[in-house]
Amino acid sequence: MNFAAQFFYSSYLSERLERLYSPRPALKRSEENDPFWQRDELRLGPGLPGGPPKCGLVSNGTTCGRSTLIEPERLKDFGEEELVNGNIRVRGTKAFGDAEIKLKEPPKIRRLSEFRIVPRPIIEYLCFEDISAAGFRIQAVIQKTPCTYSRLSKQYGMEIYLKKEHLHYTGSVKERGVLYLLTSLSQAQQRKGVIVASDCNFSMAVAHHAVELKIPVFVIMPSCCSSPRLRIYRDYGAMVISYGSTSRDSQTHACHLATENGYLYLEENESAPYLAGLGTVGMEIFDQVSKLDAVVVPAAGQYGLLAGTAAAIKHLNSKILVIGIEPEGFPLLQQSLKADGPIKDMNTNPNKKLYGDLMARSLGVNTFQLAKKLVDKVVSVSEADALVAMLRFQEFERSTVDTEGAMGLAAILAGQLPELKGKKVAVVVSSANMELELVRQCVDRALVLDDRVSKFSVQLGEWPGDMAKLLDVLSREDVRLLDVCHRRQSEKSDLFKAKVECVVETRDKNQSIQLRKVLSERYPSINWLER
Repeated sequence: MNFAAQFFYSSYLSERLERLYSPRPALKRSEENDPFWQRDELRLGPGLPGGPPKCGLVSNGTTCGRSTLIEPERLKDFGEEELVNGNIRVRGTKAFGDAEIKLKEPPKIRRLSEFRIVPRPIIEYLCFEDISAAGFRIQAVIQKTPCTYSRLSKQYGMEIYLKKEHLHYTGSVKERGVLYLLTSLSQAQQRKGVIVASDCNFSMAVAHHAVELKIPVFVIMPSCCSSPRLRIYRDYGAMVISYGSTSRDSQTHACHLATENGYLYLEENESAPYLAGLGTVGMEIFDQVSKLDAVVVPAAGQYGLLAGTAAAIKHLNSKILVIGIEPEGFPLLQQSLKADGPIKDMNTNPNKKLYGDLMARSLGVNTFQLAKKLVDKVVSVSEADALVAMLRFQEFERSTVDTEGAMGLAAILAGQLPELKGKKVAVVVSSANMELELVRQCVDRALVLDDRVSKFSVQLGEWPGDMAKLLDVLSREDVRLLDVCHRRQSEKSDLFKAKVECVVETRDKNQSIQLRKVLSERYPSINWLER
């Protein structure tokens, strides 16, 4: 290093040391002391004049206080600073007196009445997404039943479309709910098997689809079950076991077998998969019939068909009316709506042969809530109206249905839905499972109720040709003679007369009225009998 460089370096070093160790000038009273300099250990240089001496380290042979080198950037925390010629100048920071400490206000105590109670959203038991998922899963197995225009439409002043759910393999709409219920079971439960213990449409659907899904199925039936019904279960491939004399005995035995062997005991209830499967009927009706005004649904499937169809229809179009139909002898839903809760026991005695499948069921809480929320009207039909509706199906639709499937049309025939005049209505035909002998009895009774079959008695003389004259009158009126009984000497007062009883069938009610008028004029002593 040359001489000039050493000179300038020594001059710079001495000037720098002088600035670092020179005492800090005292501040005026008008100027505010920075609180940073209030601390003794942070003061630069030796103590102030007049203050107590501070001994510390020896620097350049001088005993003085410990100097603290402070970075100028750190001083920005206390105000706005500026470094000028190595000196630190404090600017823009003024304080008068001690800082005032403000305490936070105590929290306000609110009354209970001031709190707004926000109700939690109600979780829907059955939503449209569940029904849509069920429709997607069962579409490969369950056929899409037709919804055809009925020839009864012009007769009753409305466009009637019949959703023919009785065309399923087991003859019932319950196949939809049963299939989705079985596919929703776990694989472990499907391997163990299921068991049922009631002779109804639900059990028939379980027997058929369980075998198709390769699920072991057992059917426990009482000894009073008819042989044709037992043969149907065996033809489906189920293991049929006869036990007990009543349905209660068979159900108890089925529960015992399920507990011992790990079977799943199935009975018709309001499970979500079962209702979702039944609700697919509403989706198909909405797709098949455009500009629909109302849907008439029978109370089948423990009212699950009504609740599921209403959930689908109301989601797709809330303006479509949903009307439920139930038997007059068992108005469970109507009484439950009046009581604002599901009723467990009904003090009624309906016809067990016609409504046995409905009497064995009860109305669940979830199904009741769905029906209360979504169903617009509930109508009950009499047994006579249901039988006449069965007769109309055979005559105009060329199909045989049971009383449960005919209830929807029965409400229209009885004139209980006048608000549907001139509108487009879909009627669900839910089932067609009835034994042949019972079908024959129902048709015979329906002909009488429809004034198509009449019975009368008349007294004729024993002269030759009197009986032939009566038969000639019936022939001219174009009536069908079903039965005739000729009784001679039936009464002591009429020794020379015979009593003739006839059973005749007419085309319709008008022809029956005309026949009565003609016979009453020809035979004043005629007596019309009740069948």
